[in-house]
Amino acid sequence: MRYELYYWPQVQGRGEFVRLALEEAGADYVDVARGTGGMERMQKLLHPRSSEHPSLAPLAPPFLKAGKLLIGQTANILLFLGAHHGLAPKSEAGRLWVNQLQLTIADLLVEAHDTHHPIAASLYYEDQKPEARRRAETFTKERVPKYLSYFENVLVQGGKTAFLAGRTLSYADLSLFQVVEGLRYAFPNAMAALETRHPRVAVLHDRVAARPNIAAYLKSPRRIPFNRHGLFRHYPELDAKAA
Repeated sequence: MRYELYYWPQVQGRGEFVRLALEEAGADYVDVARGTGGMERMQKLLHPRSSEHPSLAPLAPPFLKAGKLLIGQTANILLFLGAHHGLAPKSEAGRLWVNQLQLTIADLLVEAHDTHHPIAASLYYEDQKPEARRRAETFTKERVPKYLSYFENVLVQGGKTAFLAGRTLSYADLSLFQVVEGLRYAFPNAMAALETRHPRVAVLHDRVAARPNIAAYLKSPRRIPFNRHGLFRHYPELDAKAA
């Protein structure tokens, strides 16, 4: 089966968490909106005619077409891929644990986005710079340490060679890798200080980056560079060193 991934073609965003899982699994997929006519195809699925069961349409990208299934929401897509491609434990308790970790990452992503859009997503960053500066300061000094400490403790409990869900890599590890990558891009000064206090998270990042499929993907044109249109954005004025 060839998967169809639907996401905005110019940014990593939340779609990148799905891409990483597909790449690690060596799955056959197409990033639809990056191809000719892809945006039109994506919009058609987002806004179907009333006779095409609009109640089943996703609210927004990313969503994944897998055969007859149309799956929306990043964590939901990863729950599906994890079960089908060995990226989650086989037990129900293990699958729920990885999904719980992914949902925690989803919470972090909302807060990361709100550092540059603290008032409204419909406003430009330039329209809310004072508020963004205050939000980013709280994020880097209080919220990022809280999240990183949580994941650090999970890894400590698992032992030196552990991933987040045991001895085998899961999609939550791929997602935490992407979080570290994004935070390094958006807040390099803050992360330089924070990573020294969370060495297991940094080691996990490097282990994921070194995996053959991921390493090849990161060097390929399929990996969209970070930019100021995505989820993680670098504005020097928002990047203070963490206390």
